Amino acid sequence: MHFAHVTLDPAAVVAPVNRRTFGTFVEHMGRCVYTGLYEPGHPSADEDGFRTDVLALTRELGVTTVRYPGGNFVSGYRWEDGIGPRGRRPRRRDLAWRSIETNEVGIDEFARWAAKADVEIMYAVNLGTRGVQEALDVHEYVNQSAGTYLADLRRANGAEKPYGIRMWCLGNELDGPWQLGHKTADAYGQLASATARALRAAEPGLELIACGSSSSSMPTFGAWEATVLEHTYDLVDYVSCHAYYEEHDGDIGSFLACATDMDHFVDSIVATADSIGARLRSKRKMQLSFDEWNVWYLSRYQNQAQTHDWRVAPRVIEDEYNVVDAVVVGNLLISLLRHSDRVTAACQAQLVNVIAPIRTEPDGPAWRQTIFHPFARTAALARGDVLRTVVDGPTYQTTRYGEAPTVDAVATHDVVTGEVAVFVVNRDEDVPVELTIDLSRFGLVVRTVEASTLSDDDVRATNTVDHQDRVVLRPNRQLSVHASGVQVVLPPVSWTAVRLSVEPTH
Repeated sequence: MHFAHVTLDPAAVVAPVNRRTFGTFVEHMGRCVYTGLYEPGHPSADEDGFRTDVLALTRELGVTTVRYPGGNFVSGYRWEDGIGPRGRRPRRRDLAWRSIETNEVGIDEFARWAAKADVEIMYAVNLGTRGVQEALDVHEYVNQSAGTYLADLRRANGAEKPYGIRMWCLGNELDGPWQLGHKTADAYGQLASATARALRAAEPGLELIACGSSSSSMPTFGAWEATVLEHTYDLVDYVSCHAYYEEHDGDIGSFLACATDMDHFVDSIVATADSIGARLRSKRKMQLSFDEWNVWYLSRYQNQAQTHDWRVAPRVIEDEYNVVDAVVVGNLLISLLRHSDRVTAACQAQLVNVIAPIRTEPDGPAWRQTIFHPFARTAALARGDVLRTVVDGPTYQTTRYGEAPTVDAVATHDVVTGEVAVFVVNRDEDVPVELTIDLSRFGLVVRTVEASTLSDDDVRATNTVDHQDRVVLRPNRQLSVHASGVQVVLPPVSWTAVRLSVEPTH
């Protein structure tokens, strides 16, 4: 048994919990939209063709924001293909994923789905093969109330009221050579600046997101952000971050510590942005939108012969997630929460089927992957303020990231309800950890407590169509409560959420 200790202080506030931390991503890629969100012939389909089983799981997941429609897809997308009568919509090649886009679902349909799911749309515009005018056109269509050609066209297409989309991504991953319309940082910065100025002229209160690096391993990482922000610092509100992680060569120890890399990624971009802001003498603090993150076994996809050329909704990167993957996802959420002072929007990629917490089968069931559970529980319990959380405990050596803490955690405190939530991982592959959570600085008595843990004797266990609940959160019974805190035993390779209700001592 290892031992670890954390003392929580209600005065050590990082920032409020931002509900946009619990965003997701819907791209016209693989089966995310077609037979994922939308399947008119499915037994659960509603009047608009959307799968109500997926809608129910989306609500259960706790999703607040959805980035749409891409992703690599958006850099070749003509948004106007997806409006008007379906029978007149063109079928197009999607060069990003070498498939056929039917355009059965466009912005009008997706806005209806978002309203049903009660989520906010983060809309991405095509700055790969298109530019300023197209961004203005789609903005006019979705946000202008009436009295212009495109606003009236939306109304004629059945949406009397504008959609009021606030968040706008200025392109996607244009630092990447794989991206249609790939640009240098200087060229992109100029285009993003021009687009931002135009959109702000149309609607000053928009929240705009400039493309950051598509990963921290890009050779232009850091330099890209510096150049782009030189052009856009006072015009945009966010710079984006994208990061995907996978286990390499059976190295579970390094994989479990990959949140340390996310921490470094965030800290590096914050330092870069702040240096540009200081040089420009700006009083603004650039926010980060971590609008693509997840576990993705990218190397498997790259090493496979691609057989989905020019088909509608091919099965693309439908990774089946295990216990280790779920623990890592829970840990990445810990990293995002502890950076809530600067990471104020985030989107797990993606929502359904494509590297997703939700899986479906055409004409069949929808179910929760292992990674569904830490996301849903964190979204449900994280309320109020994020507290600065430092764990005193053992460390271990990793091949990729050097020395890493065995236990990683973050806590939130809701002053209105008096509830404290602690989210914690044990990265040790063999040894449990007894964690002491000290709440003495609250001057309160712990009245109720509950803990739930995701772990399994088989860390490779997954949830499949035939065994949909093989891996779930289970009550943690190895829990002891005292007046000023608790002890909880964390199994090896586990993610745990602890909910504490506290009251004044007198």
